[in-house]
Amino acid sequence: MLKRKAYQNLLEWKNNHHNKCLMIKGARQVGKTYLVREFGKQEYQSYIEINFVKSPNLKEIFLEDLSPDVIYKKMTANMKDIKFIPHDTLIFMDEIQACGGARTAIKFLAEDGRFDIITSGSLLGLAYGEDDDPNTEIPASNPTGYEDFLTMYSLDFEEFLWANGYNETQIEILREYYQNNEHIPDVINNTYEELFREYIVVGGMPEVVVDFAMYKDFNRVDRIQKRIIADYQFDIGKHAKGVEKVKVKKCYDAIPKQLSKELKKFQYSTVENGQTKKKYGNSVTWLVDSALVNICYNVREAYLPLLGNSNEDQFKLYINDTGLLCSMYGFDTKKAILNNTIKGNTKGGIYENIVSECLIKKGYRLYYYKPDNQHEVEFLIEKNVEVLPIEVKAGNSCTPSLNQFIEEYKPSVAYKLIDGQLGVVGPKKTLPHYMVLFI
Repeated sequence: MLKRKAYQNLLEWKNNHHNKCLMIKGARQVGKTYLVREFGKQEYQSYIEINFVKSPNLKEIFLEDLSPDVIYKKMTANMKDIKFIPHDTLIFMDEIQACGGARTAIKFLAEDGRFDIITSGSLLGLAYGEDDDPNTEIPASNPTGYEDFLTMYSLDFEEFLWANGYNETQIEILREYYQNNEHIPDVINNTYEELFREYIVVGGMPEVVVDFAMYKDFNRVDRIQKRIIADYQFDIGKHAKGVEKVKVKKCYDAIPKQLSKELKKFQYSTVENGQTKKKYGNSVTWLVDSALVNICYNVREAYLPLLGNSNEDQFKLYINDTGLLCSMYGFDTKKAILNNTIKGNTKGGIYENIVSECLIKKGYRLYYYKPDNQHEVEFLIEKNVEVLPIEVKAGNSCTPSLNQFIEEYKPSVAYKLIDGQLGVVGPKKTLPHYMVLFI
């Protein structure tokens, strides 16, 4: 079993949910179903799973009377060999978008409280009020106030290291170098820089990571990634409504091109010449809500809260998994990353993407600082009640924009991520890229 940090989140919910169900959100194939299945089998005496796409006949359990007693009685009539053990049973309802009655029933099952309930599935159609997937059903009412939410992502770098045989003690040694601002022995630094380049190419999709950990074969990795990308494109065609199908796909396919150009903001004109937000704005929203991309908003003044100072019309988009991004670029680009010979704007775009991904997985919202045409800091985060800048360098060049930010805003620490060694000068803390893990 892959060791996932989200398992601890599930344990915390189990012990403190106060009769609330849990809805797990996230892009397809990031491991939601597998994790819940393992959690249910390990932490409960009884585990019951319903997949409404795989077993559409089970929708009849949630027709008409939605009282918990009736629902549980119908489950025993339609599902063989299940057991209900009060306060020690987990019911997992997957692909819940395909059963409007089940979504409506969440409120009543939560109030009943005898059994724990976790749900998952695509809620795109429910959020937009329409969906081209004929399986999607609109619930009579949403269980507002009766759900906790957990967003899952593909594996982060630490989880990638665990999957490849590195333990917490080894990672803790790295953390001590970070905390003590100590020079990292070259042999250790070189090893983790190489591992981080592998993580950039392999990414964090569970199926890909498991295969790579077993075979160490980048050709196998690429084949699986290309299938996942095809599945994502199929999902766009399945869920996006009408003409939005083509527009969403065009926006998604344009992101690698925009990252290669290191554009200062997302440009609709690169999706289709001469076009604007009026035509493609909803497509961008669709991609963000589907968790296929991460959005990063521009701020001109770096004060709390960053959300209040952000410009919703100026943003960048990053692919949710950098391994998938690299697969979209092609195998030669992967080879250049692994050999550390990649050059040009594409290198900068890839390193921005991986840092954005790492920050999202640590729970940060993404913002970037561009007050004028001369200065730009790739990321700003809110931490310890202040705004901290993060400048990303594909190599180890100078940082006039970060220096200007330090002079104007005087942060307690300003991060510079590089291909190189740890060092501290004043508030500027220079770190090898992989140490974004500890920010």
